[in-house]
Amino acid sequence: MWLAILLSATAMTVIVGVRYLIVSGAFAAATRARHPGLYTGLDTQMRREILWSVASAAIYGVPAGIVAWGWDNRGWTLVYTDVHAYPLWYLPVSVLLFLFAHDTWFYWTHRWMHRPKPFKLAHALHHASRPPTAWAAMAFHPIEAITGAVVIPLLVFLIPIHVGALGLVLTIMTVMGVTNHMGWEIFPRFMWRGALGGWLITASHHQRHHEQYGCNYGLYFRVWDRLCGTDNGLGDFAKAHAKAHARHGAKIASGDGRRHGMGDAGGGGAGHAA
Repeated sequence: MWLAILLSATAMTVIVGVRYLIVSGAFAAATRARHPGLYTGLDTQMRREILWSVASAAIYGVPAGIVAWGWDNRGWTLVYTDVHAYPLWYLPVSVLLFLFAHDTWFYWTHRWMHRPKPFKLAHALHHASRPPTAWAAMAFHPIEAITGAVVIPLLVFLIPIHVGALGLVLTIMTVMGVTNHMGWEIFPRFMWRGALGGWLITASHHQRHHEQYGCNYGLYFRVWDRLCGTDNGLGDFAKAHAKAHARHGAKIASGDGRRHGMGDAGGGGAGHAA
């Protein structure tokens, strides 16, 4: 039994790690295509983000693997496979319940992490990414990783959810975690500027958290930030993007200059020899 649990935890760790590498890698590639130069000079930071994120994947994988084994072999959890076990209208409701519960947990643990001692001990590691990149989504100190790793495994014991709906929750969690850190808005304007955006968290909202620290603590929704007076609106990517494009342009110009310089030197040498 213990060997089976260990194998399940190991398999889940690999799944979480590979999922992170694929999703973050895809959005990092999209960033290079959409905003060339945005991550210029951040190679060392991104390597550190990847290292800590892979370590976090192991922490996330252990409780997930144990619970997955218990669900499959002992009937643990309230995860169900028969879509008709509950009314069909409950499928989207269960997703929203999970997201809101996760968001509530994240808001309050995240806000606690910004108290002086927890911040210095753990959360400062995440904020060492300045600016954060698509690779920073899981770049956590082990203490912070534990607070994030236990929430979904706990919720499956409290809220009934279809296995497919749970997969959707995990997909949303992964995509939002990455896109909130990558330095630009991938979603349509109405999702972050319109009425809907007034209640949803996207990259612009989380950008302000990384700029000012003491605000915008939520993960999916702005509900708790608004109720608790910690919502400080949206950040602005314009300056960062302008600097990035300038760096990219300077890099291209420098490369062209070196190429032309080499050509001139070669041509001069040939002429002198003639």
